[in-house]
Amino acid sequence: MSPALPVDDGLLARLREGYRAIVWTTVPSRRRGGGGRTVREAHLHDETARVETWGAGDAGGIAVTSGPVGALVLLLEIDRRGPPTALGARNAGSDASFPEGAIVATWTADGLAADSRPSLKDLVELARYALP
Repeated sequence: MSPALPVDDGLLARLREGYRAIVWTTVPSRRRGGGGRTVREAHLHDETARVETWGAGDAGGIAVTSGPVGALVLLLEIDRRGPPTALGARNAGSDASFPEGAIVATWTADGLAADSRPSLKDLVELARYALP
C-alpha cells in the first residue's frame, strides 16, 4: 500500500503503469504573465488533460483538468510528493485555464479556495477510468 494513497500495491502498480504511458506536450499558459507555472498536456488513449504545476517540493501545487487522466496525473504527483496540505476542485467555467473544471492540490500552508473537496478515494475511482 502506498503511504500517500488509499490503494493496494496492485492498483498502485497499474496507476504507475498508466502514468508511464502518458504522452506529454508543452503548451502556452493561459494566465497573464504565466504565473510562474509550467503548463503541459497529458495525452492518454483518447483523452487529454491540462496540467499546471508551480513551486517546488513543499511550496508548490498542481492543477489538472477534471477527468480520468487529470486524476491519474494528480494521484501520481501525490504518490511522489506525499499527501497534500489541501485538495479541492473548481467548477467548470470558474477558471479560464480550465474551462471544464479542475482538481487542485497544494503542498503549502496557504488555504485552497475550492468549489468542492474531493477525497483521495474519489480521485482513485475517477483515475481508474483512464486505465486500460
